[in-house]
Amino acid sequence: MKKILLISDTHGYIDEKIVKYANKVDEIWHAGDIGDISVSDKLKKIKPLKGVYGNIDDQKIRAEFPLHNRFICEKVSVWITHIGGYPKRYNPKILEELKSNPPDLFICGHSHILKVINDKELDLLHMNPGAIGKHGLHRVRTMIQFEINGKKIENLSVIEFKR
Repeated sequence: MKKILLISDTHGYIDEKIVKYANKVDEIWHAGDIGDISVSDKLKKIKPLKGVYGNIDDQKIRAEFPLHNRFICEKVSVWITHIGGYPKRYNPKILEELKSNPPDLFICGHSHILKVINDKELDLLHMNPGAIGKHGLHRVRTMIQFEINGKKIENLSVIEFKR
């Protein structure tokens, strides 16, 4: 079993509230718009970090993180990308790949809107943790904590902070 902290859209911001939750998990996953390499450097010192770059990220971040990150965690196939859309409104650039080779868990960021949707059509779980940074129109900062136990994704909780 692995405990995961899923974040996105830090936009160069990290605080002790994020660090507190990061210390309680086995891995941290970042769905892009890291904003400053110091954020990922700090997170990597806490726990193993998997992530992708987002549309605002500079060349330092793009050199360290891919646009798409596909991997297996326990027995769950995971695909993280920054601009992915959501069920019925997926990014056209990745829709064919989602149809032909769907992951069990599809994660994206970008919208700053937290969503967890069971996509019955493609038989996958979609997650967007919203935005944990302070830049953007969102009024509440959000992230998701969950566990992967074999093939099961369970004990999901939404963590919210006022801006």
